[in-house]
Amino acid sequence: MNSFPDQATPSRAQDGRPRRRRRWRRRLLAGIVALVVIVVGAVAAFIKLGPSSAPLGLPRGRVSAPAGPLAGTWHVAAGSLAGFRVQESAVGLSNYVGGQTAAVTGTVVISGDTVTAASFRINLTTIRVGGKIQPQIAASLRTRDHPVATFTLTRPVALSPAFTAGRTLTASATGTLAMNGSAHPAMVTLTARRNGPDLQAAGSIPVQFARWHISQPGGLGIFGSFASHGDANFLLILRRQ
Repeated sequence: MNSFPDQATPSRAQDGRPRRRRRWRRRLLAGIVALVVIVVGAVAAFIKLGPSSAPLGLPRGRVSAPAGPLAGTWHVAAGSLAGFRVQESAVGLSNYVGGQTAAVTGTVVISGDTVTAASFRINLTTIRVGGKIQPQIAASLRTRDHPVATFTLTRPVALSPAFTAGRTLTASATGTLAMNGSAHPAMVTLTARRNGPDLQAAGSIPVQFARWHISQPGGLGIFGSFASHGDANFLLILRRQ
């Protein structure tokens, strides 16, 4: 009598296909998980190990006694810098990205013991991030149409006798910050001192991007982003002429 295979029992070839498919799916899933882990780890390392941009501050080193009168018109001299900082966050870590330029001009007028006028211009097209011009910065600030940012003092700033004698001054100043086609009141927090024949001042201005119509940088895609605000910062070396 001929025997026939049981139709309800799958052959070895038929039984192996689902197993191979399951193994292939598991391997694909494991590969995707591994890739995500690698990408997240790389982003985390970039944020954690990358150099963080520090705010500009007064130069370190020996400070000389004040030389010459305080009253007069002071001009921005070599060694002055202006730039920006913005926080970048990803996978629970954060860092500060920043750029700088030495293309700063301007004057400060001091009458007696009061700063009566001050105005500064920054060429935004020359800002460098990590030593390089970044097209993303130009796009965010629309430097093609608005290449210059200006700050103009709108209220006098009183200078203490201690500052005149050579002590470091910490103060706030009110002015107008104009960039990207918009001008708004801005508060500057600064430190300043006399150093020989020079005046030195460093500080920052908080900037809400939306207020100046600055498009927010793209950041690191789905893994991270830049904050919606930053700060403009500066170091000014001023000399009487």
